[in-house]
Amino acid sequence: MEDISTEKAKRMIAKYTGNLILSIFVGMALTILLGSSSAVIILAIVFINAGTMRFRQAIGIIMGANIGTTFSSQLIALDVGKYAVIPLIIGLCIDFFAKRETIKKYGNALFYFGMLFFGLFIMEQSVLPLRDSALFEKWITRIDQNLIQGTLIGGLITLIVQSSSATVGMAIVLGKQNLISLAGGLAIMLGSELGTCSDTLIATIKGTRQSLKAGLFHLLFNFITIVTGLLVFDYFLQFVLLVSQGQPLNNQIANAHMIFNLVGVLAFLPFVNLTEKLLDYLLPEKLTKA
Repeated sequence: MEDISTEKAKRMIAKYTGNLILSIFVGMALTILLGSSSAVIILAIVFINAGTMRFRQAIGIIMGANIGTTFSSQLIALDVGKYAVIPLIIGLCIDFFAKRETIKKYGNALFYFGMLFFGLFIMEQSVLPLRDSALFEKWITRIDQNLIQGTLIGGLITLIVQSSSATVGMAIVLGKQNLISLAGGLAIMLGSELGTCSDTLIATIKGTRQSLKAGLFHLLFNFITIVTGLLVFDYFLQFVLLVSQGQPLNNQIANAHMIFNLVGVLAFLPFVNLTEKLLDYLLPEKLTKA
């Protein structure tokens, strides 16, 4: 998807990031298109370092990327494993018979989506033996009873696998097999939001002050929303249950991921200017010698 969409992403970022609300929608759309919030935010940081984008423009991209990444959670929550063979076969046929390189890229994208779906199916089957594991049950109980520990575990997993979507996907799969409670799944999801900041912070190394401010904004935004989520955790859990009436646990976790990021962006909008001024004050631009 990156091979297909990167040039389109660059054009969209260059053209539609003058307005905060519009740039949020751009960040959201690009994350759905590329399948990775980190890829979109890092692309914005590359633009900042190249001097073609300012920190202010990247704010909307970062916030929109946080919403866009929840699309993959909804996809994972669907029972897509049984359909994996369809994109696998179609993608393989396109790659085998197509002569144009562009068409082959679309075939590759379809094939790898099929691999993703099949991988989810394998993951679902592989966790079934954990139902009989006393050690795993003890570990999960500890997450349910200690939200901070569950959040830290979610952050650690994301640091290791370098993907918040993969971490939330694991929680969704565990929920699908009833191996984790909604509270445990939400704690891991909250941790994944903090762990994903590592990618963008690494991308700012040896970058400009503007790119460093973008990386710090991502960290600050996620940290504040996570702390707020933990403070109102019981209300958040009840709201997810209210919205997800009649839906299985895996869908509840996916819905929670979407609700958390959407509400987080909406609640943070009034404080964007204040946060921008704070980071500008803490990291002023270096004065150039005449």
